[in-house]
Amino acid sequence: MSGALDFLDLDPGVRRIDYVRAWELQRSIHAEVVAGDRPDTVLLLEHEDVYTAGKRTEPHERPVDGTPVVDVDRGGHITWHGRGQLVAYPIVTLPDAVKVVDYVRRLEEAMIRTFDDLGLPGTGRVEGRSGVWLPAGDQDGAVRPERKIAAIGIRVASGVTMHGVAMNISNSLAGFDKIVPCGISDAGVATFELETGRATPLAQVAAALRTRLTELLSWQPYEKSVDIPRPAFTGPALLG
Repeated sequence: MSGALDFLDLDPGVRRIDYVRAWELQRSIHAEVVAGDRPDTVLLLEHEDVYTAGKRTEPHERPVDGTPVVDVDRGGHITWHGRGQLVAYPIVTLPDAVKVVDYVRRLEEAMIRTFDDLGLPGTGRVEGRSGVWLPAGDQDGAVRPERKIAAIGIRVASGVTMHGVAMNISNSLAGFDKIVPCGISDAGVATFELETGRATPLAQVAAALRTRLTELLSWQPYEKSVDIPRPAFTGPALLG
């Protein structure tokens, strides 16, 4: 089926949902979209705290304390989902002209524009790394490394996408301490609240992201934001 995106928030705002239950819901909706029985659909939600491991996860990236991990069929490495993080799962049919890399870039662009809309300019892509980042720089006499503020992990089956993006909004960073998040050991992790000093409801972020996903997943040409440069810093790094 074709037409406008159908957004399913599971509630008037964003409701927290167990990861496995959401995965089952994704698969059910994916089958309907593949069969043409449902329009392209985007799930917007928040998970209970969980670790999920994509196909590229290495043994040393997993928690060493026995914390449970859900192994999933997306690409990428291990990551954390949980309270205060907005997750979007687009289940959409890729047009023949749209390749997987272009789809990923569109998801990144939607989040970059959403952060800017909400008052956090300067996020962007880093060459060789997926997701959305903040640049390295000096703060209080220390060097802050590049910080990842949003992650992407997708799967495409029968021409229809699954899984998606996670935006760190007001979540604690403690969940990332037990793992090598997204397989990246030389950079930090950020949240919208820590970077701006503002508490923003996930429902407000979801509304802004909905607008940008509608724009970018219309498959029209768009102007790609400028990548974040990668200067070579020396000295100790302040992770966070």
